[in-house]
Amino acid sequence: MTEILSVRELYKSYGETVAVDGISFSVRPNEIVGLLGPNGAGKTTTITILLGVLEPDSGSINVEGLDMRSDRSRAVSRTSFTAVYTPLPGNLTVRENLRIFASLYGVNETGKRVDEVIKQFDLEAFRNKKCGLLSSGEQTRAGLAKSMLNMPRLLLLDEPTASLDPSSAQDIRAKIREFAVNGTSGVLWTSHNMYEVADVCDRVLFLSHGKILLEGNPKTLPSEHGKKTLEELFIKVAREPLTLRTL
Repeated sequence: MTEILSVRELYKSYGETVAVDGISFSVRPNEIVGLLGPNGAGKTTTITILLGVLEPDSGSINVEGLDMRSDRSRAVSRTSFTAVYTPLPGNLTVRENLRIFASLYGVNETGKRVDEVIKQFDLEAFRNKKCGLLSSGEQTRAGLAKSMLNMPRLLLLDEPTASLDPSSAQDIRAKIREFAVNGTSGVLWTSHNMYEVADVCDRVLFLSHGKILLEGNPKTLPSEHGKKTLEELFIKVAREPLTLRTL
């Protein structure tokens, strides 16, 4: 299997508004791919479709060769997701949340797996603390622990380090990088932090008005388009998308 995720000609509209306009891309094992673009570019719609929550108008999605339309349950079972805007229920402890989600995911040996992710994300001191009382960084680690319970082949991250202090964000990036490099899974990462993207992603896709305009290595792509930094290129994509070549 050369691709964890394969997306082909994905299209989604809301009436006359096109949110995702025939995009195609892939994520390979051990690869972190950045899905970038200004607000309204189609990133969150794409993530929602990949999670099986939203039905596309046309196109195909395959997770490890499993078609999302015809084999949705097995495809989704290989996928997981986290974002800072989807915190765990605050009235439950870290351990209680993880045990519930492990049961929902059909994880075998629930207690053992919960203990493993608690250790992996340095949550031992907080296992019996209610999630609503955790700091932003601790909540993010708890959310990532939840997303790892089913040992996903495809990890979808929507602004995973938003609102974190630099030290906490660096720690989260390192743990996600470790997950991608040491296993055989792939990661699709959305972010507005271009320093973060350049640091952690192997490849980036720039979206604008539902289309992929640019694709490449985040360290070399800016200079290929006459820009010094990824942030400068991001601004150009946001302000002047028509001046860039559409893939």
